[in-house]
Amino acid sequence: MLEQYVVQPTQTVKQVVTVMDEEGIKAVAVVSDNYKLLGVFTAGDMRKYFLMGGDLNADITTAMNDRPIVFHSLYEAREYPKKLIFYPIVDEDGKLVNVLGEQRSPESTTILNEVPVVIMAGGKGTRLYPYTQILPKALIPIGDLTITERIINSFRNYGCKNFHMILNHKAGMIRSYFNEVQKDYELSFEEEREFLGTGGGLQYLKGKVENTFFLSNCDVLLNADIECIYKTHKQSGNKITVVCAMMDVQIPYGVIDTNDSAELLNIKEKPELSYLTNTGIYVVEPEVIDELKEDQFIHMTDIAMNYVHKGEKVGIFPISKKSWMDMGQIEEMEHMKEQLGV
Repeated sequence: MLEQYVVQPTQTVKQVVTVMDEEGIKAVAVVSDNYKLLGVFTAGDMRKYFLMGGDLNADITTAMNDRPIVFHSLYEAREYPKKLIFYPIVDEDGKLVNVLGEQRSPESTTILNEVPVVIMAGGKGTRLYPYTQILPKALIPIGDLTITERIINSFRNYGCKNFHMILNHKAGMIRSYFNEVQKDYELSFEEEREFLGTGGGLQYLKGKVENTFFLSNCDVLLNADIECIYKTHKQSGNKITVVCAMMDVQIPYGVIDTNDSAELLNIKEKPELSYLTNTGIYVVEPEVIDELKEDQFIHMTDIAMNYVHKGEKVGIFPISKKSWMDMGQIEEMEHMKEQLGV
């Protein structure tokens, strides 16, 4: 039990993030060989480190919190008045003897009750042919549930209960399907007269969505703390927050560094580069809907960049690679099924 939360100081940030992904945990303890606690590294520390442009190949000691709050018993940890992600328990010598994970407070399950979720389901899904020649992308089955039902369930787990779907391609089939589904949430449909991109269809929600809302494409799933994403968006005062996943890309060749005189400086063999990638999930303020023009075709990425150019605050919420699943292509869909075990 304890071992899954423990990493060594010589492990890199990237290796530790991978461990957290594989174990499905939000924090780890960095310990010496004799288990003396050196620091704690949480999902929040990861986000800060990513946004600061930290080196993912550096030792975890460069990114960890080396002055974490510690406890000397489970009772002391459980009685602590503040909510923490990680409660390390040490003995009198500072050695880690136990850990307590995040304790979700009762009110945390209701904070998203009034936060709508908008699912963009109007595209044709051409990259998923031949599946989408028969079914709309929103109804592609992932195991015994459609992808859209899985998206809805992921938000329902955090208390969301008001959903809107923007439809275009095979809209009637999607309506018919969900009219037959037993639901413990509210679901409404808005149908585009013509496809308006990944953002333009929001104009049909004018006067219908008046709170900060989540926006999701209909081919992505998050295994992340949705409540934390929402709180960070509100605390940051963003117009839009883009949820981004860390992705690694390995160049299969030697990469050359030169100077202005075309002289060789260095050769990096098959380097691995890390990027933050748009997941297709956003937190959005309702004014974004109000400011859309009638019948305007526009993608959500262009909406975000328009606000950036106007000096409005558009933020980023980084998550780890394994926290994001995409089924935009057949190979990715099969990988999603494998990750979900269906």
